[in-house]
Amino acid sequence: MISIQTASRFRRLGTITIFAIYFLILVGGIVRASGAGMGCPDWPTCFGQWIPPTDESQLPANYHQIYAERGYKDTQFNAFKTWTEYVNRLCGVSIGLLIFMTAYASRAYRKTDKTVFYLSLAAFFLVGFQGWLGSTVVASNLRPFIITLHMLLALCLVVLLIYTILRSQREVIPPVDIELLPAKFKTVLTIAIAMTLLQMAMGTQVRETVDFLANTQSAVERTYWRESFPVIFYIHRSFSSLILFINCWLVWKLYRAFNGNVVFLHRTSLALMGCVVIAILAGVSLDRLGMPAVAQPLHLLMANLIFGAQFSLYLFLNYASSRPQRFITRH
Repeated sequence: MISIQTASRFRRLGTITIFAIYFLILVGGIVRASGAGMGCPDWPTCFGQWIPPTDESQLPANYHQIYAERGYKDTQFNAFKTWTEYVNRLCGVSIGLLIFMTAYASRAYRKTDKTVFYLSLAAFFLVGFQGWLGSTVVASNLRPFIITLHMLLALCLVVLLIYTILRSQREVIPPVDIELLPAKFKTVLTIAIAMTLLQMAMGTQVRETVDFLANTQSAVERTYWRESFPVIFYIHRSFSSLILFINCWLVWKLYRAFNGNVVFLHRTSLALMGCVVIAILAGVSLDRLGMPAVAQPLHLLMANLIFGAQFSLYLFLNYASSRPQRFITRH
């Protein structure tokens, strides 16, 4: 059997990796909102260098022509955008190393739960594919569909790791009397997860519209972009009230049932509620304050965190209510 110490180390490493991916999603959102996606017009180098320049004078005098011949016309060096994209790439490399360490640490589960090992290995290969897709984003000259796919793949990676980590902890998750919750609680939680995914799908459509407007109406103030939004924007905006209501109900029922005594449920539900509120506030600022770029990555991050929190609650309740009676050796 896996020792408590081994399970704890694996959980800590996996949790760090998950939050590192969330940080990368935030950085990726900043890259997209600031228009820094082509801050480095080549890949894996940046302007042909492993460490990008800090000033245009460090580039060849004819670098515009060089990159135009490579398919990147109108390439202009901007130190802020270049280093923003470079930091994004560094974060991606760091996450690759963290996932490799997680996959290596999962070897301890090969005898007790091979699924944990294979899922960790799958996450490692998935992050490699994600890196390739990142290069495709640059090669496609920032096609909105490829960027969206790149973001969605990061979410898939988070889901895979959350499942892997919580599965690895099945033997140490305290049993929970799920009968204290309403009979329909898990059904409502499942509906909430589906609603969040639907809301995120609509959000990607709005995001692609914003990208289109940024490219075609850059001379127009962002305040007026809202007039060109498709009807799905208004559905997305109104749907947020349902998201708020259903998550309030879930958090309230968890608190009433366990009174904050189950630490994981208490902390995760509070985090869920906080993320929902922040996401809505960021969405309101995008709608009412002229699409401020700073709110876009925050809105995206909160949406991903909401889904992650809901999925974690669902898995935890499953394992806590039907935990197999096994013993864990102590060393």
